[in-house]
Amino acid sequence: MNRNLGNQNTTIRLKINQERYEREILASDLLLDVLRKIGFTGAKPGCLNGDCGACTVIMGKQPMKSCLVLAIEANDTEIITIEGLHKTPIQQAFVEHFAFQCGYCTPGFIMNATALLLNDNDPTPEKIKTWLSSNICRCTGYKEIEEAVHSAIHNLKFNE
Repeated sequence: MNRNLGNQNTTIRLKINQERYEREILASDLLLDVLRKIGFTGAKPGCLNGDCGACTVIMGKQPMKSCLVLAIEANDTEIITIEGLHKTPIQQAFVEHFAFQCGYCTPGFIMNATALLLNDNDPTPEKIKTWLSSNICRCTGYKEIEEAVHSAIHNLKFNE
C-alpha cells in the first residue's frame, strides 16, 4: 500500500465563475489553495479549520468552506467565488448598509447569503441568522449584515 498518496499529482477540471480551468494538483491540495493559485483571492485563509467562514465558496448551490475541501473533491464541479458575484444585489446591499469594516470576512458573508438566496428566495429572519452564524466577524456586529441580506431580498422581489 502506498502511504504517500497525498504526494501524487493528478489533473482536475474546475468550472469557476463560468470559466473552465484544468490544473495539476497534489491529491492533498486544499480547494482554497488551488483557487488562490489560479488567481481567485477573494476566498480568504482565516482560521484554516472551518470555523470563521472567510474562505466560503458556493459549490452546487451550497456554501462550502474551501479550507475543508480537498481540491480533488471539486473535480468537475461548478464553483462560484466572490469574484463571480461582482455588482450583484447582495454585494450592493452590503455596501449600502455598511455591512463590513475591515472587509476580511465580507466575502464569506456575501457567499453564504448568496447561497441562502439560491436555496430560499424568501428566508425568515431566523433562517438568515442561522445561515450567517457559520461566519465570524470580529470587527462589527451582525445587525448591518442581517439588514443587508433583508434589503437584498426586498430588491430581488422588487426586480422580479
